[in-house]
Amino acid sequence: MARAIHLDGGARAGVAGRGLIDRMMRALEQRKQYARTVAELSQLSDRDLDDLGVHRADIHAIARESVYGA
Repeated sequence: MARAIHLDGGARAGVAGRGLIDRMMRALEQRKQYARTVAELSQLSDRDLDDLGVHRADIHAIARESVYGA
């Protein structure tokens, strides 16, 4: 005999809310990583950046691609 489990509105909202919280936490962690990457690259000298083949104007784009993907 098969059983069906029915969630009431409150339980469904809890499940949906948990997904929202997970996405928000992931977004917060990504933002922190982006800020750390920008800070670390910004602390490098122009000579160090040149050795890496990076222009100072590209730091934000590089950090964005590193954290969020292409």
